[in-house]
Amino acid sequence: MFQLTDKEVEILRSQIATSSLEDTWGGRRYNPNVFTEQGIAMLSAVLKSDIAISVSISIMDTFVEMRKFVNSNILMFEKINLLEKETKETRKLLESTSKKLNEEINLTNELTLENKERIEEIFKIFKPEESKNKYIFYKGQIYDAFKLLVELIKDAKDKIVLVDNYIDIETLNILCKKNINVEVIIFGSNKLKLSKIDINKFNKQYPKLELRLTDDFYDRFLVIDDEIVYHIGASVKDAGRKTFAISKWEDKDIIDTLINKLK
Repeated sequence: MFQLTDKEVEILRSQIATSSLEDTWGGRRYNPNVFTEQGIAMLSAVLKSDIAISVSISIMDTFVEMRKFVNSNILMFEKINLLEKETKETRKLLESTSKKLNEEINLTNELTLENKERIEEIFKIFKPEESKNKYIFYKGQIYDAFKLLVELIKDAKDKIVLVDNYIDIETLNILCKKNINVEVIIFGSNKLKLSKIDINKFNKQYPKLELRLTDDFYDRFLVIDDEIVYHIGASVKDAGRKTFAISKWEDKDIIDTLINKLK
């Protein structure tokens, strides 16, 4: 008779239902004592009753059958042990891979969110309605240029000042899109292709338009409500026929200087 080691107890526990090692559970708290085949034979020599002898013989027969079974299936047990080992290693590998995959997914989600925010910021920068500062129109973009000029004209609530030496009916077609009761003053040279009849007809339907002749200006300017100034690279009537740009002035001192000269 001998006492099982901790490793042998663990093997025994994995094969049959035995007591738990946890303190909160009941049952055995020490390694059990067991008999070998030889120990059973010695025990049968000591015990003299017929029942004891019969039981000892049965136990010895069981040992013999068990030894035969183990010897005949030793390869199978080795394969089972190898399979258990490989299963544990595979489980560890899967757990490690799953952890790394989750980390990669979280990192990808963070990068995707960050890139989305950057893209939205870029779109905000280039949205025309949010950045009316600089525009360029290439040859043939006549309607696009016309559309923008109309939008700028409609921004005026009280007054529009247009400096352009080549005003004609097409210019009036843009100015007529203004809001009601917004005053319009045009500064231009004697190169204007507008007659008093044209101006009178315009004023009857879209008052009030005033024409002031001057040779002081070469470039084109659009002033909105004596506050906002746009520099226009082409005559309004020719907008879009060739490449040109429209830019909004930001320097308040320059804006005030120009507005004072237009009074």
